[in-house]
Amino acid sequence: MSTLVLICDDSKLARRQLARSLPEDWDIKVEFAEHGLDCIEKIKQFSPEILFLDLNMPQMDGYGVLQEIQSQDLNVLTVVVSGDIQPNAHQRVIELGAIDFIRKPCDAAKLAEIIEHHGIRDRAIRESLVHKLGEQLDPEIRDIYQELTNVAMGQAGDLLARLLNVFVELPIPNVNVLEVSELHMALQAIDASASTSGVCQGFIGGGVSGEALLLLNDSSFKEVASLMNYHGELNEKVELELLMDISNILIGSILTGLSRQLDMPFSQGHPVVLGQHCDVSDLVKANKSRWQRTLAIEISYGIENHDINCDLMLLFTEDSLKTLKYKVEYLLED
Repeated sequence: MSTLVLICDDSKLARRQLARSLPEDWDIKVEFAEHGLDCIEKIKQFSPEILFLDLNMPQMDGYGVLQEIQSQDLNVLTVVVSGDIQPNAHQRVIELGAIDFIRKPCDAAKLAEIIEHHGIRDRAIRESLVHKLGEQLDPEIRDIYQELTNVAMGQAGDLLARLLNVFVELPIPNVNVLEVSELHMALQAIDASASTSGVCQGFIGGGVSGEALLLLNDSSFKEVASLMNYHGELNEKVELELLMDISNILIGSILTGLSRQLDMPFSQGHPVVLGQHCDVSDLVKANKSRWQRTLAIEISYGIENHDINCDLMLLFTEDSLKTLKYKVEYLLED
């Protein structure tokens, strides 16, 4: 599926140079905007996943665009590309929601590095997939699933924050019904370029069953060990213990939070290691027979000021959807 990219710059030369600098192997469709007002209209018209934004433009500058994106709650990843290299300019655009800043003239190698560093290609695939699949769930029902998950996610984050003495960054959970092929795409879009370790744990109760899948980026292990006061040598055995500790905290607490809200106690199976130090695509390929059409709830945890990222996905079986729908409809009754 092509990623829609919007390039906003008042210079036709700059627009074309940036478009030519994008990675050749990236499946994209590019649209252009000539100034800030045009940019906002194009975002509304085309719903791009990625915006490359100049700062100094007529009618509305880049700062104004960033402010409008925030105030209108427009969903787009924004990278600023500008000749204004003052430190305050960099700081200001980040505060306004941009994910990075590239100095003009745009260098293809630097641009590729930024795209790789932020996982922009993979994030764009996931955002596009979520947008496409969002219509499969009744909006009111999905909102309930999301709020239930928010509460349970907050409890899990609080437990992890207290244990590690850190601030846990909590996202808005993604909730969708996925077909088998779409689920594989969603899983592969999670840190697809990074080495990953994964744990899966089954749960069942009250006519509902599924699996909780936790993926931890391998680059996170060193900082996880430090926060858990482990200062010995990191080897595969130690990393497996750390992976199990994190999964027990997050999976256990979020399932407990959901079961209490749904008044539906869950029994949890033994955790199963899906793989260590492998690409997500390989992990998914090796375990694809486990997952069928499902209600998928995805939560991406981060820890402030630490290179720690993990994704938790709750996969409810298709047979569970009817019971879950009955439960949430009951919560909506007056």
